[in-house]
Amino acid sequence: MHPGDVDPFYLKMPHVESGMTVGLFGGSFNPPHDGHVLVADIALRRLGLDQLWWMVTPGNPLKSRNHLAPLAERIALSEAIAGDPRIKVTAFEQSLGQSYTARTLEKIRKRNRDIRFVWIMGADNLQNFHQWQDWQKIAGTFPIAVIDRPGATLSYLSSKMAKTFDYARIDEDRAAALAFRKAPAWTFIHGPRSPLSSTALRAKS
Repeated sequence: MHPGDVDPFYLKMPHVESGMTVGLFGGSFNPPHDGHVLVADIALRRLGLDQLWWMVTPGNPLKSRNHLAPLAERIALSEAIAGDPRIKVTAFEQSLGQSYTARTLEKIRKRNRDIRFVWIMGADNLQNFHQWQDWQKIAGTFPIAVIDRPGATLSYLSSKMAKTFDYARIDEDRAAALAFRKAPAWTFIHGPRSPLSSTALRAKS
């Protein structure tokens, strides 16, 4: 999709103020659903975030693009359900010309030296996290908060990421301090879980 089809507002990184704590929640959001909202709400509450960037990606290298809705549509749907004013829907990755998380996070860090960031991911992504390009670099860039998802609760014990960085895991009772830790640092946050998934919703449509 050509960047011109998307409102230029969404192709820029959201505005932040010095000293803020910001969560980074990326995904295809194809489509976004209440399960995504639940993850965002838990992250905002448990991590003590000033903002959460809802990063709608151009596409996921590990997933087929055959059924990927237009970026502008996924942005609009995300805005419609996000709700909390601290959630900033953005698609700035489109303007970077690539979609690999490691590179994106490095660019975010270089442009926002005085901001504390936490990468947020659902537990369903933890099992194959080691298949992401430069996954160990991702873990070393920003602290990571893994939010529980149905059927994935035990993944933090069995995944390659969890085993590799076991020494860097902090108890979820200290989740609010995660943003102040130097990466690698991560925690697994239990809480309410939604059974919804984008794949299932596409199958019904």
